[in-house]
Amino acid sequence: MVKILRNIADSKLFNNFIVGVILFAGILVGVETYKNFALEHHGILHALDQIVLWIFVAEVIIKIGAEGSKPWNYFKDGWNVFDFLIVAVCFLPIEAKSFIAVLRLARILRVLKLVTALPKLQMIVGALLKSIPSMGYVFLLLFIHFYIFAAMATFIYGENDPIHFYDLQTSFLSLFRAVTLEDWTDLMYINMYGSDAYGYDAQMDANLAAKGITRVSAASPLGAAIFFVIFILTGAMVVLNLFIGVIMTGMDEMKAEQEIEEKARIAEKENLSLHDEMANLNDQLQIMSESLNVIRHRLKSLDEKNSSAET
Repeated sequence: MVKILRNIADSKLFNNFIVGVILFAGILVGVETYKNFALEHHGILHALDQIVLWIFVAEVIIKIGAEGSKPWNYFKDGWNVFDFLIVAVCFLPIEAKSFIAVLRLARILRVLKLVTALPKLQMIVGALLKSIPSMGYVFLLLFIHFYIFAAMATFIYGENDPIHFYDLQTSFLSLFRAVTLEDWTDLMYINMYGSDAYGYDAQMDANLAAKGITRVSAASPLGAAIFFVIFILTGAMVVLNLFIGVIMTGMDEMKAEQEIEEKARIAEKENLSLHDEMANLNDQLQIMSESLNVIRHRLKSLDEKNSSAET
C-alpha cells in the first residue's frame, strides 16, 4: 500500500492534476469577487469549492501515507507544512463571523500551492528566502543612500519645492518616486527652473498656505541637474541592481541544493544504503586508478622510445 501511495505521489500525472486543481481553485476565487454572480450561483460555487478542498485533503493523505511508518517525515518539508496549513485553515468554523476573513484568505492562498507543485517556482521562492540575509545589507546601503540625499534635498530645495521636499519624510517619499523613474524629471525641472516657472499653480499655493507653508521660488539650473542625475545613477542604476545580483547568487545556491536533494532522493528510491554508495564510489575510484596506470605506462613507453631514438 505504501509503495502504491508513493508511486501516486511521485507520478507526473498526479502532480499535473494537482496543478490543474490549483488553477481551477484560483479561478473560483476570482469568480467569487463578482458578488452578484456569486450570490446567484452560490450553491454551485460552494459545491465546487468543497470538491477542491477534499481533493487537497486527499493529496495530503496520499503524501503522508507515502511516508509509510514515518508519517512525520511529511512535515519535515516546509512546503508540505505550508500545504497542510492552507487545508487545515479551511476547516475552521465557517459560521463564526470572526473566521470568515481568515477562510477567504485561505481560499486565496490556495493559488500559492502552485509554488509547491512546480519545482521551478520552488527554486525561485527559495532563492528569494535565501537572499534575505544578504538583502538586509543592501537595504542598509539603500537607506543610507536615501537618507543622505533626502537630507540634502530638504536643505537645498525645501523652500522652492515644499510639496516634495518640505521635510525629511516627504523627501524620502519623493526620492522613492524618483528612483522608480516615475516622472523624476518633473522633480528636477521644478528645482532647475524654479517653482514659479514650472510645476506650481495658485491652487497648490493656496493648499500650502492653509498648512502654514510659504513657498519661495529659487532656480538652480546646474545644481538641480547634477543632484538628480547623480541620485538616479547611483540609486536606480547601481544600488537597486545589487538586489538582482544578490538574488541571482541565491538562485545559484538554491539550484545546487536542489540538485543534491534530487540525487539523494533518487538514491533513496533505489534503496541504496550508505555502504552500497561507498562501494560504488570505491569501484569508480578503482576504475580511475586503472586508467591512470594505463596512461602512466604509455607515457613511460613513449619516454623509452624517445630515449632510444636519441641514442
